[in-house]
Amino acid sequence: MAGNTILSDEEDEIEVEEDEREEPEGEDVAPEDRDDEDDEEDEEGQDEYEKDGFIVDDIDEDEQHGEEEDRMDSDEGRQRKKKRKKRESEKNYVLDEDDYELLQDNVGFRRPKVESKKFKRLKKARADADDGQSGFSDEEEYDMTGKGGRSAEDKIKRSLFDDDEGPPLEDIAGEDQPEEEDGDIGEEEDEMADFIVDEEEVDEHGEPTGRRKVNRKKSRQAPGISSTAIQEAHDIFGDVDELLRQRKSEISRYDERGEGRERRLEDEFEPIILSEKYMTEKDDHIREIDIPERMQISEESTGPPPTDAISISDESIWILNQLGMGTVPFFRKEGHELAVDKGDIYRFLEFMHVQKLDVPFIAMYRKEECRSLFEDQEPQDNNPEEKPMLRWHKLLWAILELDRKWLLLQKRKSALQSYYNNRFEQERSIYDETRLHLNQKLFDSITKSLKVAESEREIDDVDAKFNLHFPPADVAVDEGRFERHKNSQFKRPKRKSQYSICSKSGLWEVATKFGYGSEEFGLLISLEEMRTDELEDAKETPEEVASRFTCAMFEDPQAVLRGARHMAAVEISCEPCVRRHVRSIFMDNAVVSTNPTADGNVSIDSRHQFAGIKWLKNKPLTKFNDAQWLLIQKAEEEKLIQVSVKLPSSIHVQLINDAHNYYLSDGVSKSAQLWNEQRKQIINDAFDGLLLPSMAKEARALLTSRAKNWLLMEYGGRLWDKVSVAPYQKKENDNSSDDYEAAPRVMACCWGPGKPTTTFVMLDSYGEVLDVLYAGSLSLRGQNANDQQRKKNDQQRVVKFMTDHQPHVAVLGAVNLSCLKLKEDIFEIIFKMVEDNPRDVGHEMDGINIIYGDETLPHLYENSRISSEQLQPQTGIVKRAVALGRYLQNPLAMTATLCGPAKEILSWKLIPLENFLTPDEKYSMVEQIMVDATNQVGLDINLAISHEWLFAPLQFISGLGPRKAASLQRSLVRASSIYTRKDLLNHGLGKKVFVNAVGFLRVRRSGNAASSSQFIDLLDDTRIHPESYSLAQELAKDIYTADDDQDDVNDEDVLEMAIEHVRENPDRLKSLKVDEYAKSKKRENKKDTLIHTKLELIQGFQDWRKPYTEPNQDEEFYMITGETEETLSEGKIVQATVRRVQPQKAICVLDSGLTGLLSKEDYSEDRRDNDLTEKLVEGEILTCKIKSIQKARHQVFLSCKESDLRDDRSQNNKALDPYYHEDRDNFDNEKEKARKAKELAKKHFKPRMIVHPRFQNITADEAMEMLSDKEPGESIIRPSSRGHSYLTLTLKIYDGVYAHKDIIEGGKENKDFTSILRLGKTLKIGDDVFEDLDEVIDRYVDPLVTHLKTMLAYRKFRDGSKAEVDESLRKEKNENPSRIVYSFGISYEHPGTFILTYIRSSNPHHEYVGLYPKGFKFRKKMFEEIDRLVAYFQRHIDDPQDAGPSIRSVAAMVPMRSPATGGSGSWGPSGDRERTSTPGSRTGRSDYRNGGSHDEHPSGLPRPYSGGGGRRRGGRGGRGSYSSRDVGFSGGDSGSSKRSSVQSQTGGSGAGWGSGW
Repeated sequence: MAGNTILSDEEDEIEVEEDEREEPEGEDVAPEDRDDEDDEEDEEGQDEYEKDGFIVDDIDEDEQHGEEEDRMDSDEGRQRKKKRKKRESEKNYVLDEDDYELLQDNVGFRRPKVESKKFKRLKKARADADDGQSGFSDEEEYDMTGKGGRSAEDKIKRSLFDDDEGPPLEDIAGEDQPEEEDGDIGEEEDEMADFIVDEEEVDEHGEPTGRRKVNRKKSRQAPGISSTAIQEAHDIFGDVDELLRQRKSEISRYDERGEGRERRLEDEFEPIILSEKYMTEKDDHIREIDIPERMQISEESTGPPPTDAISISDESIWILNQLGMGTVPFFRKEGHELAVDKGDIYRFLEFMHVQKLDVPFIAMYRKEECRSLFEDQEPQDNNPEEKPMLRWHKLLWAILELDRKWLLLQKRKSALQSYYNNRFEQERSIYDETRLHLNQKLFDSITKSLKVAESEREIDDVDAKFNLHFPPADVAVDEGRFERHKNSQFKRPKRKSQYSICSKSGLWEVATKFGYGSEEFGLLISLEEMRTDELEDAKETPEEVASRFTCAMFEDPQAVLRGARHMAAVEISCEPCVRRHVRSIFMDNAVVSTNPTADGNVSIDSRHQFAGIKWLKNKPLTKFNDAQWLLIQKAEEEKLIQVSVKLPSSIHVQLINDAHNYYLSDGVSKSAQLWNEQRKQIINDAFDGLLLPSMAKEARALLTSRAKNWLLMEYGGRLWDKVSVAPYQKKENDNSSDDYEAAPRVMACCWGPGKPTTTFVMLDSYGEVLDVLYAGSLSLRGQNANDQQRKKNDQQRVVKFMTDHQPHVAVLGAVNLSCLKLKEDIFEIIFKMVEDNPRDVGHEMDGINIIYGDETLPHLYENSRISSEQLQPQTGIVKRAVALGRYLQNPLAMTATLCGPAKEILSWKLIPLENFLTPDEKYSMVEQIMVDATNQVGLDINLAISHEWLFAPLQFISGLGPRKAASLQRSLVRASSIYTRKDLLNHGLGKKVFVNAVGFLRVRRSGNAASSSQFIDLLDDTRIHPESYSLAQELAKDIYTADDDQDDVNDEDVLEMAIEHVRENPDRLKSLKVDEYAKSKKRENKKDTLIHTKLELIQGFQDWRKPYTEPNQDEEFYMITGETEETLSEGKIVQATVRRVQPQKAICVLDSGLTGLLSKEDYSEDRRDNDLTEKLVEGEILTCKIKSIQKARHQVFLSCKESDLRDDRSQNNKALDPYYHEDRDNFDNEKEKARKAKELAKKHFKPRMIVHPRFQNITADEAMEMLSDKEPGESIIRPSSRGHSYLTLTLKIYDGVYAHKDIIEGGKENKDFTSILRLGKTLKIGDDVFEDLDEVIDRYVDPLVTHLKTMLAYRKFRDGSKAEVDESLRKEKNENPSRIVYSFGISYEHPGTFILTYIRSSNPHHEYVGLYPKGFKFRKKMFEEIDRLVAYFQRHIDDPQDAGPSIRSVAAMVPMRSPATGGSGSWGPSGDRERTSTPGSRTGRSDYRNGGSHDEHPSGLPRPYSGGGGRRRGGRGGRGSYSSRDVGFSGGDSGSSKRSSVQSQTGGSGAGWGSGW
């Protein structure tokens, strides 16, 4: 080795890993290779010493050689062992290729490069040869070039930025030899790695098909910078865009100097980063081409549009037909047909395709040339010369969408025709002359059908017919003759259909015997041709004909006939004219019906989202005009309803009869009848088996498309309402200019809970932040001195804040009810300002208004990437407040801010059902709305240069897009101002784009140009397009010369003076009659342009948006509460939490913070006891119905009465679908409903992964059934319906009496679902903790069962119900009047509890005895033995019982609302069981809204299961009841997630299995 070469530990490890990864394993290693390896180990072993940190000094070669010989003898074995150990470790260190890539992306780890052994040896030999020539430090590494290797700095760069050594990436990619490092990836990955879709190649369906490209893989170690690194770079260094641009310019300069290979941004940054910043080569290409950007994007999918007159004429006819057919349904109103002229559509298409004019340009400047396209949009324009309003040009956008569909249709038809030609050429040499003639006829028919197809469906029909007769699988049938087609791009995977099997078996000849071919039949049934001659029947019977075609595949005539009928039916079902005929009948007459499934019948109640579609009967397709079908689809997917789409029976019968009339012969012979029978079967198979099911699928797709179109228009309409609102105007400017100078100074306030705190932000008239104030103590309500002082300090700070900045308006984000108090606090501050310091309050603040603002959009801005770029140092709540104020100043610009690459605007929830729309569908509508609004409002260039956020709408200007707009913005910012529209040509705009955009870009003295003395053309401050400047100047000159009696001159100064004159004297223009002026100038064809010019000369860029109006009371209410009319309205069922209870009413709070009032009259049907303090406790959750809403006071009136909860009349007040028809005959009785609920519960039963002799994966019902024939004391542990963290112990107490006990699991590892299903590490019953189920059995169940059996065997225990025991004791008392008789019995009402009954004189008395593992609990004392309990009872029978209730009051204690928090192991009724409720109780509070059963416990919870004994009346809070602190036992698990807790005690003791069980 090189004695003076020093390697660091890390470098040597890398080298060792690279060397050893190459070595073969096991038997793959040849013996000679093993010898070579041993030699290498000798050499490499010497390197190990250097790795240990020793430095080998420069010594004599002889000395070193001698030392090495001595060392080799002793250390050779150790070195080999050490080397072999490392190799074994390395062999086990093998990962997937994907894992290596993940490691590379996240931690910088790189898979060592795979090298061949010969290169390794060369490297080692070279190192030996250079021994003594190089002296590298530990910061250098020797490489094959003989030059200094990678330095430590380079190594750090490599680990941080993934830089790679070796030749440049492009050089590697361009080499012809394959790369060895990818050789171990696997053949499958190699085969699919280069599957690239080529847009120009299509399959037989007209879809793009994949084609393999030349394998030019790039190295997996391609350098790249992750998005996380980019974000970090942004935080540290600033704007990423600027970084990319600087890097790009550096690369350009590098290339110009010619110092190396070509370098691109793609080599240094991830594609997603470049794509988001529009820095890819494709983006550069779009920027450079002088075509409107949105047009270019559209043409990427449609291809370049045709510009010849014939094509445009054909398209205009097609679009007109589509409009007339109702393809755009929102334009067809009742009694009003859209009057659109074909010539106007033609000119509109010509403007787009030939002249490359964008939609906004056509709408503004070419109105008179396609007038009919605008008439329906302006029904209220009685006087077109008055101020226009902002228009959403729906019809123009609809035509644009139809244009795109037409171009895609033509592209697909062209691609299919090309495919058909190639495929037919292949087919021509396969068959004989007869078949060839038939194929030629079929091909001509298909070509003709394709040519006339006018929709995707019709093209699909043609394609289906072609693939039926020319299946792709037949291409390579004859391998010898068609070898040349083996690699054809049209080759498809082989597949055999029943039709092709029949055809190859020659059954097509039998199929032709049936009579008319599919095409002839289609022409007849669609009445395109008339029957000219009678159909002749074959003289032979069908069986006789079929017998000649039997074969191995079809062994008898019946099989042959079945195959032939199948062929004929399939051909008919694939015939385009037949499908077109059936489609028209189906779409016009089909009806939709829905009915609920078993689950849906239980789940869908009157308040459910699907209530209106639960029962629909025969609703025609044509009546689906909204998004109802989307709800039907969703309900069907959730398996809550069943949907049928079919023809009415009368139409169906008529359709089949018509088919029979045209397909059957009129013959009367026996043979003719047999053939007609075959034909009838063919028609039935074709229509019922193939055509009508196919049409039903198409109808579903059509309904989905219609519903989404309707929903999209609703979404667009809501967005239009948001962005078409003018900025808030200062009061003194209400009747003056609508310019940006009129924008108010805004104080925006966002309420904060403390972290963050309530924040005030002051914005100037241009939306820039002037000041920020945090005032967290402003809304304090505390009465202590400290709180009062803090509040006073904040009030003073707000006063100073407002005094310093003098806002025109204050906007307060409405997020919750705390904002009401905050608004009062701000008003109080303003009042004090005016009262105490009137001089400090400027005229701007006279009558300052405080308005509520919606924080939905500001919240999106707060969390957006753009806010971090625009307001980088500010906190989140400040960003939110800035957006709140800016939206008030300029709603359009603020909305456009969220339309960047991240498209945060899509998270703005505008309509309830928008989740049915895809992000792409929504953004296409967003773009449409924003383009229309932005171009009609215009954009002030100079103002936006000074205030970046105002540039946001630039991408929606006509002709521009995000790429061109970003480029233009950068150029304009560099110029700092612009003084004439023509200068825009110097900022990267091509001529066509300039023509499209210039009229909407406003150039005036604003921003940096405000103080400039440079001349600015007044016409540049109008919407008048430069192409019409001469017309405007002529109009102004005519008025100017008429006023000043001057000669007709064309001097430029005079023209400028004329324009100034009319701008300063707008009354002269207002009095101008445009009609008369146009006639005098012979410019009748320019009337619209003249009107537009007149309006702009009066006031340039007048704001056409609707004026801002403050939110009304309803809007404020829904903003503050966060509710909507759908979620909060009269009749809605809501949850309310009791906050304060008074005898006459209860004060509750809803989830939204609204106050709810519940009066005693509305609490219960029971009028006997109206004191609510005895029935309700604070914190209790009630299910209530909203009786009325007081929006002004932000409170609602509630009702808990059962009759109100069950009353659906308020729901039925809604307009039900006229086709809603409830099938009352199918109503299930209560028993059937209970059965379905039981089945549903069983369906949702989740088994557990627990193995134990006592554990069973069964439900509560199954557990009780299993224990029914067992002895008392038998038990089962089963899953709990409360969730995967609970188990339930079901114990048989007595015949027909079962108790259920919760076992809480703890210490679960929630790593995955499997771990959740396993048993927890700890088990808890009450306060007792157990390690496993065995311990539960030993320490808990067994002692309990022992005491249970002791009680059941006790001499004083008696069978029977409480009444039967009482009667038995009375008899015993009569026999022994002097004795106090007593006995123990089972409590059927409270399983797990015993009743001690005794008679002192004549009436029985009852006390409860609790059963516990430790013994029996009686009067708060625990007894291990019954005899001791009896002795205590006998001694203390006369003791006063402080809280000893009667059995009636004990029964009344059962209905507790919340789970008990009693002592260890409290027991109670099973939540899995639901039983009948008692009269007069509060039934179904918590479960009624879920469609629960009516026969439940008065508390809304299930009854304890009891096989015998009566059920007791009583509601909570009656005489003798107890608080929840004295709970006796709580329920086990509940199938409906309900819990009950029971308290029954005697002498103050916990009753039943309470406190101990």
